[in-house]
Amino acid sequence: MVNIDNIISKIDHNIDSSLSNLFDFLRIKSISTNPVYKKDCEEASQWVNNYLNKIGLTSKVYHTNGNPIVLGNLTHKNQEKPHILFYGHYDVQPPDPIEKWSSDPFEPVLKEFNGKQAIVARGSSDDKGQLMTFIEALRAYLEVQGDLPVSISVLLEGEEECGSSSMATFIETHSSLLKADCIFICDTGMWNPTTPAITTSLRGLLSEEFDIIGPNRDLHSGEFGGTAWNPIRVLSNIIAGIHDHNGKITIKDFYNGVEELDQLTTSRWKSLELDAKDYLNNIGQKTSSGEVDRSILEQVWSRPTFEVNGIYGGYTEEGTKTVIPSKATAKITCRLVGMQDPDELIKNIHQYIESKLPVGVSVFFKGYEGASAIQVDTSTDFFKSAENAIKKEWSVSPILTGGGGSIPIVESFKRKLGIDSLLVGFALDDDCIHSPNEKYNLESFHKGIRTWARIINNIKK
Repeated sequence: MVNIDNIISKIDHNIDSSLSNLFDFLRIKSISTNPVYKKDCEEASQWVNNYLNKIGLTSKVYHTNGNPIVLGNLTHKNQEKPHILFYGHYDVQPPDPIEKWSSDPFEPVLKEFNGKQAIVARGSSDDKGQLMTFIEALRAYLEVQGDLPVSISVLLEGEEECGSSSMATFIETHSSLLKADCIFICDTGMWNPTTPAITTSLRGLLSEEFDIIGPNRDLHSGEFGGTAWNPIRVLSNIIAGIHDHNGKITIKDFYNGVEELDQLTTSRWKSLELDAKDYLNNIGQKTSSGEVDRSILEQVWSRPTFEVNGIYGGYTEEGTKTVIPSKATAKITCRLVGMQDPDELIKNIHQYIESKLPVGVSVFFKGYEGASAIQVDTSTDFFKSAENAIKKEWSVSPILTGGGGSIPIVESFKRKLGIDSLLVGFALDDDCIHSPNEKYNLESFHKGIRTWARIINNIKK
């Protein structure tokens, strides 16, 4: 008979060493978007692989064409017990701009934010700190009990921040190793610092990069200005026309597959009473750029987007250089909802851009990646067990939220393996993920470990 209080006490006793382990992990510069850091990504995979073996799992590093994948297992002697597959990622975003950080992004420190201690480092919240809550829960459980109540696999990748291409291949080639009843993921957030959440939907993601190509070389803006098409001007006009004055996207058939909310979801979200003014003030904004007839939560959780993530062309160094550039480039992403099909949507986007080109100006599309939106089944025993365990730890029922972000691999798990995911995370809106001074509240880390221990213990036998 498991006494969960003994495991919780062990977690509390371990917290200093758990924090030390996380700090060691955070010091590794496992930036996946830049091949310069490939060896660092390999180091991170070896570190977490060694740690999984150390706490009692049987873990192995699988080398890929990209960054390594780590898979650890602990199989229960009773084959009738449920099998849980935990997924996370050890890669992180680049820390740029470095000058905006208050400390070294790869030398983790504890600092106070809003009266709470927080771990400041790149990857503290996304996703090293989060995935370590699950691993440290396994550690404490094994130290007390010597075994787990279910079979567990831990699957960690190093390319989540750059498309998960190796993981997509791994799922297809190693599906026999990934059999499970449910997938647990800790890469989402809480409703607020005292109210946990379970994410019940995620937006999909479509990304593309393209060049607008004008003259056959950079031109003198005096000799050719007023006659030659400037690709920056053409690109700017294209982008300016994508949204109308009501925030709606003008691309033909863009909203195909977008579904209206059902009455229960509408009522549930309305009851959360999100203060739109506070939400916008927190990001230094006064008004929302989204569709004017939609609430903030609808705009973030249930409506699609078209965003320009980067735009460049011409001379961008210090001083002036009077040129008309030969090309201009844009990087775009769309968040998808409902039944939007990324393969169909990209065709509409390409057609829209091509239709706006003047004669003699061309476009080069560099290739897109896409993943559909995800809806979580809230009727499963795993969901109910997690809901009850979370309430026990936080003394309040978790809020069922939507997710504005995307975890494309979740869609692959469902489509290729037929396994549903449970999305429980302890990040906060002010964690500055992907930004300077990323942080993860110490309370999120500590109570996150305790929460996972309760969830594991609460799974129906």
